[in-house]
Amino acid sequence: MTDISYTERGSRGSGAVKLILYSLIGIFVFFVPVTIGGKSTIPLDHAATAIVTHARPAAIAFVCLLIAYGALAPFVQGTWRGSVTGTIFSFLRVLGAVLAGMYLTGVGPAELFAPDMLPFLFDKLVLSVGLIVPIGALALGFLVGYGLLELTGVLVQPVMRPLWRTPGWSAIDAVASFVGSYSLALLITDRVFREGKYTVREAAIIATGFSTVSATFMVIVAKTLDLMGSWNLYFWTTFFITFIVSAITARMWPLAGMEHPADRDAPLPADRSRLQAAFDAGLEQAAIAKSLPATLRENFLDGLRMAAMILPSIMAVGLLGLLAAKHTPIFDVIGLLLYPVTWIAQFSEPMLAAKSLAAGLAEMFLPAILLKESDLALKFVAAVVSVSQVLFLSASIPCVLATTIPLRFRDLLVIWYVRTALSILLTAPVAWLAVSMGWLS
Repeated sequence: MTDISYTERGSRGSGAVKLILYSLIGIFVFFVPVTIGGKSTIPLDHAATAIVTHARPAAIAFVCLLIAYGALAPFVQGTWRGSVTGTIFSFLRVLGAVLAGMYLTGVGPAELFAPDMLPFLFDKLVLSVGLIVPIGALALGFLVGYGLLELTGVLVQPVMRPLWRTPGWSAIDAVASFVGSYSLALLITDRVFREGKYTVREAAIIATGFSTVSATFMVIVAKTLDLMGSWNLYFWTTFFITFIVSAITARMWPLAGMEHPADRDAPLPADRSRLQAAFDAGLEQAAIAKSLPATLRENFLDGLRMAAMILPSIMAVGLLGLLAAKHTPIFDVIGLLLYPVTWIAQFSEPMLAAKSLAAGLAEMFLPAILLKESDLALKFVAAVVSVSQVLFLSASIPCVLATTIPLRFRDLLVIWYVRTALSILLTAPVAWLAVSMGWLS
């Protein structure tokens, strides 16, 4: 008995060390600004910038390999025929690879080589995403792999049902979706839904309300809009706005009317306070987690696969979106639906704001690209809305449609509009306050 108790104490002690030490490392990498060479930003951004600056040829070669893999893999694996959307995006990734080749060889129409076209997409977005996502995937191993999410999930269980109409155990899913990969998060949500632990309404709320781009992608948006000097303000504003909007949309059509036979909440373990249960959950995860090298290897490979799928899409959908914004009225038309919202928000150029924010439907980066020269308040709103809208055609919408959750394309368009409008109205006052108080830099 003594030996067993000693073993258990040792296991809990080891788990506690992992939980505390690895979580602190993850928090430091993602949330603690460090000044290096006169530039203050988070360590993750410093690492990616250093590689681009000091090893640019190697970075370009690395990114090109990812793009080639992302373009070829669906055809080699045969997944391009899985669905209509899958087929469309498989060919778009091929187009993205061709565009990357055109840019690097200097072959193609002069218009595509304008500073805000292929050069911007490749140099400012693709290079950054291609490095930050795999590096960020490594860092996420510390943040999400050793109990911090489980601990946080148990602590916030009491607010999940009242605020977001989802069961207590969805807290882990929700937080993991925000700080991790939306594609992986959607796979988790779909799996739990197929196991019967989520109702249709709960699965739809989580898929459209929490499965947004990860913190690593938020770094790209902040860099594009020169907001890294206010990273923590941006991150936490986006975090809270995203979840506030999700709480509202959960009570609106079409989500509110979806099938929901009954609540399915798990009770708190007997004879344990919530804080005790939270630490137990964190320690249990830390104790059973894979070794650090195995976790880092697995996360890095996931990051490579994710980057490979996203990079050619950014090139293709990003360019098509920029060309559409420049030469067609499509975003003007969609922007008309958002114009009343941007007018209420009191932007100096409400129609420009509406048109640019509407472009987020095509690709979440487009508002950042189109508004990178705007005033500080509008750039901050664009940065938040790009993330809190959750849904966009270049990636997340096809991922949602690929799950077994019965969400129609029409439903997703309605949810996108409602989320975008609410995000603008909620973020604008924060932006004006931050500017007036000197919090934005």
